[in-house]
Amino acid sequence: MHEARVRMVTSPRGELKMQRIHLIATGGTIEKIYSEQRGSVENVDSKIETYLGRLRLPDLEIDTARLMNKDSLEMTDADRERVLEAVRERLDAPIVITHGTDTMVETGLYLKRAISPHFPIVLTGAMTPLGFESSDGLQNLTESLFAARALPAGIYVVMHNQAFPIDRVRKDKERARFVRID
Repeated sequence: MHEARVRMVTSPRGELKMQRIHLIATGGTIEKIYSEQRGSVENVDSKIETYLGRLRLPDLEIDTARLMNKDSLEMTDADRERVLEAVRERLDAPIVITHGTDTMVETGLYLKRAISPHFPIVLTGAMTPLGFESSDGLQNLTESLFAARALPAGIYVVMHNQAFPIDRVRKDKERARFVRID
């Protein structure tokens, strides 16, 4: 278990400075909307920026990049390569990646094989889309922003008030949650 420490960045006069986190949005359930025409939920438009705007983050600058808006079951190795390139361009600060939960671990392991980050990289998503009454999306997004500031360097899945090293986690579909594996 890692001890959580939030990195407080101060100026030479002791004033709290803004800390930067990169957020890379790839789609997944967290960004799905209900389509009345089709009678289904689907990835159509980005909602992450709207929800970030509702959070109180006085000392945090979030650099948001919309990479794609896909269900993770539709992601290919070419898409994972795009995620990797986006991460490589942002290795100067912690990174949060919003991602579909079905292949989140696969993408995280793909990143781990390719890079050794000096900051935390956190993958998060939702079992229920943002904006739905029982959505876990805003909780997971908020916890991921905190985790990206508190965890040591590495690649993690952060969901439902838990942080898992990427090589020690799997999705338990029956229980609709992520669980640690040893």
